[in-house]
Amino acid sequence: MSALQTLAADGVTGNLGSIGYGLAAIGPGVGVGIIFGNGTQALARQPEAAGLIRANQIMGFAFCEALALIGIVMGFLFRS
Repeated sequence: MSALQTLAADGVTGNLGSIGYGLAAIGPGVGVGIIFGNGTQALARQPEAAGLIRANQIMGFAFCEALALIGIVMGFLFRS
């Protein structure tokens, strides 16, 4: 048995949760970037609405991070 076959037989099954979480973290990462990018543009256009915009940014950030936490928990729950 070659080293590559051994790695494929033993190592891949333990790392599927890590790969799944890495893929699950892409969505919240993009979402956080969009939230703060658009929030910065909104603050530049209407600085008088800074409090409302910042509150909405924080709420959107919390929802995106909740998705990331759900992704990491699912990796632990569905470990094979």
